[in-house]
Order: sequence, then structure tokens, then C-alpha cells
Amino acid sequence: MAVPKKKTSKSRTSSRKAANMKTPSITLTVCKKCGEKVMSHTICKVCGYYGGKKIIEIGD
Repeated sequence: MAVPKKKTSKSRTSSRKAANMKTPSITLTVCKKCGEKVMSHTICKVCGYYGGKKIIEIGD
């Protein structure tokens, strides 16, 4: 198992962690069928479409 030769400083550790905090956590896109905001790469919960195809049936 690899073991570091020197202790990692607090500034180096926190700067590495800070790089991950800059990225947005959720990316929203607009559904092409109904225009509702949806998370990327997920089925629209309003109309049930994904990629222009009907995936699930939504009961009205």
C-alpha cells in the first residue's frame, strides 16, 4: 500500500477540496416536450418523455 513520505499540509488539502466545491451540483435543462425544467439525463416527471421518446405513462 502506498504511504505518503511527508504529511500533507492543511492548505494543500483544503485547496484540493475547494476545487470540488466550485462545480455546480445540479444541472437543469428544459424538457423539449413540455418546457419544464428537469435534471440532465433523467425522465421528465411531468410528461414522461426522455430524448423525444415516451418512456413512462403519467396518470392525469
